[in-house]
Amino acid sequence: MRELRFNPLTGQWVMVSAVRKERPWRPEGFCPFCPGNEETGYGWEVLLLPNRFPMLDFSAPRPEKGGFYRKARALGQCSVIVETPEHDLNDLDELSEDAMLRVVELWKNVTGELKNNPRVAYLAIFRNKGEEIGVSLTHPHGQLYALPFIPLKARLKVENSRAYFERSGECLFCRVLKEELGGERLIYENENFTVFLPFFASWPFEVHIYPKRHVQWLTQLAGTELRDLADALRVTAGTLNAVLNRQMPYSMMLFQAPFKGAYPFYHLHIEFYPLLRDNGKVKYAAGIETGLWDFTYDGVPEENARKLRRACLRAAKRANARGRCFT
Repeated sequence: MRELRFNPLTGQWVMVSAVRKERPWRPEGFCPFCPGNEETGYGWEVLLLPNRFPMLDFSAPRPEKGGFYRKARALGQCSVIVETPEHDLNDLDELSEDAMLRVVELWKNVTGELKNNPRVAYLAIFRNKGEEIGVSLTHPHGQLYALPFIPLKARLKVENSRAYFERSGECLFCRVLKEELGGERLIYENENFTVFLPFFASWPFEVHIYPKRHVQWLTQLAGTELRDLADALRVTAGTLNAVLNRQMPYSMMLFQAPFKGAYPFYHLHIEFYPLLRDNGKVKYAAGIETGLWDFTYDGVPEENARKLRRACLRAAKRANARGRCFT
């Protein structure tokens, strides 16, 4: 059984899939993403695979109608982005610049393909890292969900940025970037991208990546922008891994504009949500966060930004970075 169920209290769609409970948890002695297996074959550098345990499928059956609650077909695509043939890499900072560029180029290409699919309303490209996050396979990989609806958080960002643009004539994200530039929460920048811990961070070491140019989709990035995005991603991952001198578990989400409609007021961006607040101390999304979706911040953002700045210096040196860290 696979279907979408609508929550009338929050305006959210919940993806329901019975097949998800069958997915393996860290199988020993076998990795389905390594070269030479049935799904992967040989001779590749980055790979897009169908998720064997998907929430969404373009052939999903039509659910039965009737009753008070709304249901819908779980139409869409769930894919795995295998970022490298190398199994034992820990994170994006251990990819070479060219390998990271290939991943970013795949993101751009699949965005272009799915943007032309009339059944896709929104594309979520994301990455989970670490056992604490619940990653079931350790081979470096990300995921994408091509959704038939606009998720609530993305919808709120669209609505708020639209309202701000109508009031001020200015992109809300460009204004956030202007506020952060030159400030104490700025972590790293290269020619085309800026990395910072935002004023309104929810997670202790939360980091955002903004393009300096006002674009809505990856398909609009050109020239050196893709390589600079790859550089910013490598430095960000390396900074998070250096700040506590251990591998940082995190979730990463890439936010683009929805596919249906015009969104000149929106701005492409990436957000990292690291799970640790200190060594051995997890930032749990507990009562107030889970129940009300309102976060408490454990610490002071500017103090954590200073820690990230120091870590960035080490990470950028290891990555032979294209830009500069802030001190």
